[in-house]
Amino acid sequence: MSRSQAPRILVIGELNVDIVASGVRQIPDAGIEVLAESCELTLGSASAIFAAGIAKLGCAVTFVSQVGQDAFGDFCVAALKDAGLSTRYVRQKAGEKTGVTIALSNTRDRALITFPGAIASFSAKDFDASLMKRHQHLHLTSYYLQRGLKPSFPVLFRQAKAAGLTTSFDPNTDPGQTRSRSIKSVLRYVDVMFVNEREATALTNRMNKREALKALGELVLCAVVKQGPKGAVAIQNDKVVAASGFRVEAVDTTGAGDSFAAGFVSAYVRRLPLAECLRVGNACGALSTRELGGTPGQPSQAELELFLKTH
Repeated sequence: MSRSQAPRILVIGELNVDIVASGVRQIPDAGIEVLAESCELTLGSASAIFAAGIAKLGCAVTFVSQVGQDAFGDFCVAALKDAGLSTRYVRQKAGEKTGVTIALSNTRDRALITFPGAIASFSAKDFDASLMKRHQHLHLTSYYLQRGLKPSFPVLFRQAKAAGLTTSFDPNTDPGQTRSRSIKSVLRYVDVMFVNEREATALTNRMNKREALKALGELVLCAVVKQGPKGAVAIQNDKVVAASGFRVEAVDTTGAGDSFAAGFVSAYVRRLPLAECLRVGNACGALSTRELGGTPGQPSQAELELFLKTH
């Protein structure tokens, strides 16, 4: 497929570095020191990991974001270029520090500490709305973390729908545990929403997972609950579809959910059936865990197709 024929994806969101300590046997309590097997500085943020993942799957991606004018900001810009993403709409803002997430990771789960930095002041005031018309799909994420962009989420999604785009949204976990009701104003313009099991129950106030899924299905056209190694389940038009996960030798789970979303959306914009969207998402999420960090293990379209043929 030529670049002119590739699905055109617009991603507006946060950008930071990840410092990933992997092979941590247990998350330490205060005052306790534990050892890690490895540590790497990698490209971070849910938005950037999604953008890099879906670009590797053959989509043409425009990424709009902000970092500081510092060494970490320079690292992010260089990493985006290495991932084949244009940095034309990535601003390096003077007087700001680039955000940092410290991830303590093992093969089962991870704990995160985030310094928002330039993420918090990033806003849509300088966004060129004409960009919408050049794309087919808009993806937004990290609703609670992006304090400057948060009020614009409904506006951006509304503009996208008015321009004929499909939309997807991964709100991610709320660090403040506020369970903000304002998110409901965002969901009316969302086609596909991604959450994990904990987020699904928190967002709907339903402790039963099946009831939470049903409640999500009443809020958006398609709700997808990511279940890690177990796979994923989705509801669309009151129909529930589940897909099992894939077994791989996991090194680090950082960004696996964002890689899942990249795989799902890459299939969704190509109008594949829901079950196949889930299958592609599960494969991309699993394959991303093969390497340290969110992006190094993400598959190309050829790697994905080979994996699906052999599994």
